[in-house]
Amino acid sequence: MAPIVITALVTVLLGAALLHSYLTARRLARCTWDELVGQLHRVESKGVMTVALNHLVPQKDALNLEPEEMWNLMGGLEGVQRMRENGRILIALASYVERWNFDEGIIIAERMRRDGLQLRRAVTQIMLATFFGRQKMRVPFYLHEVASSYYLMRQRLLVLYETNHAGLYSRLAEAL
Repeated sequence: MAPIVITALVTVLLGAALLHSYLTARRLARCTWDELVGQLHRVESKGVMTVALNHLVPQKDALNLEPEEMWNLMGGLEGVQRMRENGRILIALASYVERWNFDEGIIIAERMRRDGLQLRRAVTQIMLATFFGRQKMRVPFYLHEVASSYYLMRQRLLVLYETNHAGLYSRLAEAL
């Protein structure tokens, strides 16, 4: 009896998460460009870039960045959650480009969706580790994943707008 209840509970939770994700994506797809940019949360871009490049571009001193320093550079749990929320908006902004450049917009949006999946997974792991106080050793690796994914999403979006709609690029760069 217990395995059936657990399986049903997991199924309901997964269904609810999928429904929430679907409804959020639909709501964002109906927003105007200005509304999307207005929903972006401030993120410590320099700190995220520092942590991301530490992971993406290894150098001799790559281990000098301590977990506590990474945590502070990214704005702590609040900063990590802001990046997660912004991830969906960044994807919606990339999808917006499909209106005037379908080919490039759809490719970049799909790349960003994949980065977004990694971002959400890593943020979930950080939140679970913080809530339960377990797996503290893995949190720095998840921080690297969050920073790298967010940094790549941001960079992809900026390049997409720079090459496809220079008029909106400066406003987007300022908002990010």
